[in-house]
Amino acid sequence: MASNRPASEAPSVPSERTESFAYGGRRPDEGPWEEWNPTEESLRPVRGRHRVAKPRGGGLARSSTVLGVGVIAAVGAGGMASANTGKPPVSIALPDLPDLHGLPAVGALFDGSGHDGPEGSATALSDVTAARAGATDAADATDATEATGTTAQRASDAGEALRNRIMAQAEQQQNQAEAKTRAATEAAAAAKAARQAEQAAAQAKEEAEVKAAAAKKKAEEEARKKAEAARLATLAKQYTLPTSSYTLTSTFGQAGSMWSSGHHTGLDFAAPTGTLIKAVHSGTVTEAGWAGAYGYRTVLTLDDGTELWFCHQSSINVTAGQKVSTGEVIGRVGATGNVTGPHLHLEVHPDGQAAGIDPMAWLQGKGLAP
Repeated sequence: MASNRPASEAPSVPSERTESFAYGGRRPDEGPWEEWNPTEESLRPVRGRHRVAKPRGGGLARSSTVLGVGVIAAVGAGGMASANTGKPPVSIALPDLPDLHGLPAVGALFDGSGHDGPEGSATALSDVTAARAGATDAADATDATEATGTTAQRASDAGEALRNRIMAQAEQQQNQAEAKTRAATEAAAAAKAARQAEQAAAQAKEEAEVKAAAAKKKAEEEARKKAEAARLATLAKQYTLPTSSYTLTSTFGQAGSMWSSGHHTGLDFAAPTGTLIKAVHSGTVTEAGWAGAYGYRTVLTLDDGTELWFCHQSSINVTAGQKVSTGEVIGRVGATGNVTGPHLHLEVHPDGQAAGIDPMAWLQGKGLAP
């Protein structure tokens, strides 16, 4: 702690004077008059307060008044340390005291313009007390201002910390909400992709099944065709067309007034007269002779009971009851019966029925192509 420097020396005053500041002369209880300078021991700082040491001596002298007023003035000129709660006490460095004659209310005492006697001392003491109270109030106001500033700073720091905490929590909640939204979006996208994949898989499976069914059907059809071709090839070796070098002129079911039934009942192979007529398949001749509108006719019954009628022949080479084989000559093309020119009229009667069927389809079913 810095020590207080001695105040400026006051004008020398004799230890005893004939004049007295008291009324009428020196008072016995005043004691000898002497000068007192403030030192570190006499002016010891008190936290929040600044005291002026009591003057040494038995009574209140004019010198004490002058010294107290000088200390207060010096404190007011140099500033007063504030007492800050929670901080160590601050030392006060007093500047050199000015000339006492230049201080207000102090120079007047030396000039003789002040009051003498006890009333003047009381007035001076009141001034010192008021100045000290003002200094104390100023120190208290400074302490209060600093305390208020510290409290406001702490409140501001606490508010800023709370604000930062709230902002951090809000940001965390926002991040969590965004993460949930992103997760939900990704889950929805994944579910949609899974559904699309399932639909695509189901569609692909269905298409594969359709293709497989079509391929199977096609394979079956090809197999059937191959089987039928093989069968027809086998039958073709057993069956043959009834004549050669021919022209198809009238087909089965064709309408016309030339036929008594109103439509054609067979298949006509137009060929020159005398063209050979062959057995289509092996069988037994059940009829051979004249048949009216059919001219000369040969009826060949196959092993399954189907009757084949060969009509309008110019001649017959077989007799009833005769067995023939495939391709054997049974007669010749002619123009007998109800005709307009030489041709072979062929009819097919399954199981010997009176109503015939289309000879074209029957021949094709045997592997033949008229």
